[in-house]
Amino acid sequence: MIKDKGILIRNIYYMLTYAFQELRKNNYDDIAKEDFEQILELFAEILYKGVSLQLKQGLYKEYVNCHEILPVLKGRLDIEDTINCMIQHKSLLGCDYDELSEDNIFNQIIKSTILLLIRNNSLRHKYKKGLRSILPFFGNVHELNLMTVKWKLLKFQRNNQNYRMLMNICYFIVDGVLMTTQKGEFKMATFTDEHMNKLFERFVLEYYRKHHKYLKANSDMVEWDIYDTESAVVDFLPSMKTDISLHNGDKILIIDTKYYGSMTQTQFGKSTIHSGNMYQIFTYVKNKDCDNSGNVSGMLLYAKTEEETVPELDVVIGKNRFLVKTLDLNQRFDEISKQLDLIVSLYFT
Repeated sequence: MIKDKGILIRNIYYMLTYAFQELRKNNYDDIAKEDFEQILELFAEILYKGVSLQLKQGLYKEYVNCHEILPVLKGRLDIEDTINCMIQHKSLLGCDYDELSEDNIFNQIIKSTILLLIRNNSLRHKYKKGLRSILPFFGNVHELNLMTVKWKLLKFQRNNQNYRMLMNICYFIVDGVLMTTQKGEFKMATFTDEHMNKLFERFVLEYYRKHHKYLKANSDMVEWDIYDTESAVVDFLPSMKTDISLHNGDKILIIDTKYYGSMTQTQFGKSTIHSGNMYQIFTYVKNKDCDNSGNVSGMLLYAKTEEETVPELDVVIGKNRFLVKTLDLNQRFDEISKQLDLIVSLYFT
């Protein structure tokens, strides 16, 4: 089976299906049966199928402002251009009007990402062929410089909700897989730990939401347990937001997911858990359990790498339980599910 960074590429697809519910539709089912040589091929296939599905519904359109010199009035009259036409003895009117157009930022991102993939030498012909077949539908859409896209400013509403998953896939491709050199050429880069960490976190959260509905699974804000909340000092404290908080009655398990190339740090020849990670989960738990009830526990959940040293910990510190576990993603997905199920069964039963 094909691997990338020690993880089965097929399992990355399954993780994506939890992160983006759109991928559970029948149109995507056959992706799981295909053997991909690299993550880029997986994203190219998801993009192709997602855009193909969107084309059946029609490309998203937005109103854009147009300005033309016309023989009859359309929209609003542009006085300056109309006067200029009269001076030149032309029976024409300056017109400003709004028109629905496919040439908007969302379709521009999709077209530009498709072209980016087609131009990439490492992508096999079979995937480029599919992308080329849908490119003509973007004939009225301009290409843009993907490196200038302000992804966080993209606004979604009822008419373009279907684009949310497509924009995320484009983002993964542009920001995590394809990079540009100073010469303006494109080269391959590894799928970064930062993006895998975000995907890993979202996958675990959505897995528990779907398969363990008796738990309340959220990403929660944790308030600092300080006496004087009116003090100006509070403004200087960093905010605390958990990756995953699982609630069952008065019991809470805070999970901090971690995807690193290395799960441990080495000091003086000894492998230990990353100190920053341990301090972080300790801070979350102790501030959440402000009554010192012992009902709040914390877990560091690492994606297992090919390292020989695997961090494991189960200890009680001042009434609160702290665990360090690893999730082996390099196996069949049903085995991954068993590992996730075991975590909650051991803690909440």
